[in-house]
Amino acid sequence: MIFCRYISREISHPEPQFGIVENHQVIPIAPNPFIAYETVGEPEPLSSVQLLSPVIPSKVVAVGVNYRSHAQEMNHPIPEEPLLFLKPPSSVIGPEETILYPKMSQRVDYEAELAVILKKQAKNIAIEEAKDCILGYSCFNDVTARDLQKKDVQWSRSKGFDTFSALGPWIVSDLDPSDLSVESYLNGEMKQNGRTSDMIFSVPALISFISRVMTLEPGDVVTTGTPPGVGPMQTGDQIDVRIEGIGILRNFVGKES
Repeated sequence: MIFCRYISREISHPEPQFGIVENHQVIPIAPNPFIAYETVGEPEPLSSVQLLSPVIPSKVVAVGVNYRSHAQEMNHPIPEEPLLFLKPPSSVIGPEETILYPKMSQRVDYEAELAVILKKQAKNIAIEEAKDCILGYSCFNDVTARDLQKKDVQWSRSKGFDTFSALGPWIVSDLDPSDLSVESYLNGEMKQNGRTSDMIFSVPALISFISRVMTLEPGDVVTTGTPPGVGPMQTGDQIDVRIEGIGILRNFVGKES
């Protein structure tokens, strides 16, 4: 199943709604994919809708240094526990939206990641229970002001600017996250190429660990780290995150007004 959140281009004042993507069409559903839902209208061609961020989370829980090859790239020791940080809901944007280059930063990097979307509340769950808490998976770009990350002790500023959490284009529910290709392309040139099998902590292990720190709510997003090859973007660039079994999240880089 593929869930999306969208607005119709055929309506003058459209309201965001959830839908199911099938055969290049979007079927509207209500109230949302986190509880029992039903179809509530006629299908629309996918080409006639604007896809939005598939969820508006209460929080984005991100994991740093979770690929062995990326740890080697950064000369970072292999973590003994997941390294967690938070990104605010105000940083979330959807596909085709613009990542804004902050005036206070001189280097902004892309980081392609697999995102996990929660479907129900999770607190103190076992690894074996994690799968039951997951709605599905999406593409994520953990945009980072690298110069500020190196300057600050913690990462709230470097990771938390508006537009620094690109998410989409949709949520794929029937997917095994254990060995997927994760790639990024800057202006069409491949920059990152890794597999989730290189993760230090698996998706179930991450969900279990995080749930012992904080309560995860339906619609919350857990990002799972990035493979090697991270690098800078410039104003005017196009950045694509491609994940096997999900698709392409495309965003553009623009100046902060």
